[in-house]
Formats: sequence, C-alpha cells, structure tokens
Amino acid sequence: MKPYFQDKFVTIYHGDCREILPQLDKVDLVLTDPPYGINQDGGHCRARKWQNVRVLPQLSNWDKDRPAKDIFDLMLQVSNNQVIWGGNFFTDYLPVSRGWLYWQKLMGGDFSDGELAWTSLAKPLKEFTLCPKGRYSIHPTQKPEELILWCLSLFPEAQTILDPFLGSGTTCYCAKKLNRYSIGIEIEEKYCEIAAKRCCQEVMEF
Repeated sequence: MKPYFQDKFVTIYHGDCREILPQLDKVDLVLTDPPYGINQDGGHCRARKWQNVRVLPQLSNWDKDRPAKDIFDLMLQVSNNQVIWGGNFFTDYLPVSRGWLYWQKLMGGDFSDGELAWTSLAKPLKEFTLCPKGRYSIHPTQKPEELILWCLSLFPEAQTILDPFLGSGTTCYCAKKLNRYSIGIEIEEKYCEIAAKRCCQEVMEF
C-alpha cells in the first residue's frame, strides 16, 4: 500500500478501511468516530440554544448507512484496545462493555445533550464536559481536539493509534502532538488532503 501522506509520526491511507485494515500490523489503540447511519451528513436545519438555525453542509449521503459489522470485527482484531464514538448505535456489533465514555456537550436546542463512546476499558463510565460553541469545524461531525486528547490520556501506554474513519484528521493530529505514532484511513480524498495539511504542522493550531 502506498500512503497518501507519511511523516515520522503519521501515516494516512486514502481508501476503504475494509480493504486496508487486513493489511495492517496490530496497533495499541483504535480511536475512531464512524458514521452512525442517522443521516447527519448535511442538508438539515438544526438549532442550538445559542443560535437560531444552523444549516449543515450540502447533503453527501456518507451517513446514510452504518458501516458493516465485518469492519468492526476487523477493528477489534487489529487492535489491543478501542474507543468507538457513537458506540450506542453499534451495540449489536460490539461486546458488552462497562467502560463507556460520555461527552457532555451542553448544547441544548434540538441537538443531543451529549455523545457516547464504547470502549474496551474495564472501568466505570467517564465523563468529559466541553461545549463546542464557537469552535471551527471543517467536517460535519468533527470532534474537538480536547476530547480526542482526553481519550488518548485514558490509554497512556498506547503508542500506535489507528483511526479507520479519519475524517479531517483530528485523531492523527492529536496523537502527533503527544509524540505517538498514528495511522489514519479515509475514503474521501478531500478529507485526506485536509488531514495531511493538518498533520504537516508541528505545533500550530488548525
């Protein structure tokens, strides 16, 4: 496989993770945010408590369906530990876990109050509070850097991180900030380009 982008800490592949995952060596941690299959990929008018209406980007249908179960099987096989945001949408795919994460978003309006992540941790549920108000986002479902850095802090021994649904590159960017190695897979080339540009920066904010 030829990487779309590679430097000392980051490797990004452009393609379908179902084809790329079987070719990878085992990693310490999968940290990812797959499509949930709830049609939040654009075209909707949404309201938050601090603004009247927010129009998501043009409908692109990437969130029309959930990824297939075999992709989740591959993610579990290729990693020692996992954090999968939106895990509540994939409970029929994943083993029972007590180590859920909860992101308290303080958003109000017709958005959910927070998001859940399924993890392989054998620990009680942990909560992270951060309001995304005023934060710049290049991807419709982009997670804040602070949230991803918090997730990584829960796995201090994990030195190789994999995100099979990389999007705009936040997982790889945050792993690089911590001098950890990361691999990202993204099926849309425009987001591969964005992720590569972010990861080219050493310490600058995107």
